[in-house]
Formats: sequence, structure tokens, C-alpha cells
Amino acid sequence: QVRLVESGGGVVQAGGSLRLSCAASGRDLAPFAVAWFRQVPRQEREFVSGIRWNDGDTWYSSSVEGRFAISRDKAKNMLYLQMNDLSPEDPAVYSCATEDPWVRVNPRPTMEREYSSFGRGTQVTVSS
Repeated sequence: QVRLVESGGGVVQAGGSLRLSCAASGRDLAPFAVAWFRQVPRQEREFVSGIRWNDGDTWYSSSVEGRFAISRDKAKNMLYLQMNDLSPEDPAVYSCATEDPWVRVNPRPTMEREYSSFGRGTQVTVSS
């Protein structure tokens, strides 16, 4: 059973930056995808960005591409999300997630149902 713990959220002014971290333990993450999702109250989780743990292939939602950057440190089992130029559309609880080993079909999964483990998340607030 994988355990995911996020950190790094906080309050930042519009146009500012934050770096989120996700510590993973309990499972070898290769060859799975690991991703960031975000959720606001009364809405479904929204895919933000994913990375293939083995080869570092990355993919992004259109709403964050060019502003956010996902990365991982394989030695430390850490996932990161560098968020730049934050806007009032970005506030949410950001969670990391690992790909469901029984649903591995899409090389770049973006659907919530393609992931089986989620952390509790970290709150990101953007002030205008």
C-alpha cells in the first residue's frame, strides 16, 4: 500500500510561485505514472500534471501548461510541482496520486479513475 504525503501549500499573491512536494512510501513507483490533481469544494478532482516515474515523461492539462512543472527525485521517492504565475483560477487542494496498477492502459493517464491512491492534499490559496 503506497502512502503519499503532500506539503508546500500556502497563501501566495497572484503572479507568485509555490513548490509542492509529495513524499511517497510503501511501493516501488517504477514503472507507474504519478500525478498531481486538484479539487475545489463541490467539484470533481481535476488533473493537473503527470510524470512517468521511470523515464520522466511529463504531461500537463492545458490550464497549467507553461506555468507549472512536474518533476521527481527517484532516489528520494519525492514528487514535486513547481507552480509559477499563479492565478485566481488555481486555488484548490492539490493531491498527488499513483497510477492504478490494474488499469494501466493509457501511457499518459489523466482521468481520476486511472489512479488508485491519493494523498490528503495541501491547500493552495491565491490572493489578488
